[in-house]
Amino acid sequence: MAEISISSNEWERLKLKVRRKYRELSDEDLAYTPGQEEELIQRLMSRLKRSREYVVFTLSKGLANIDSNRL
Repeated sequence: MAEISISSNEWERLKLKVRRKYRELSDEDLAYTPGQEEELIQRLMSRLKRSREYVVFTLSKGLANIDSNRL
């Protein structure tokens, strides 16, 4: 089970932040359906070559400041 929960509306905004920071990510890398947080985390870990903790921290940080443009 994933440590975070992302709604559809939150993901649309968070995806823009993630894409801005990691321009190498494709639409397939950022594909997400609510409830599939674990698959998203695993895909980002693989694609970014980062630890699970880093990916979860980055997504959580983006969610905490959803109204900000920064990630």
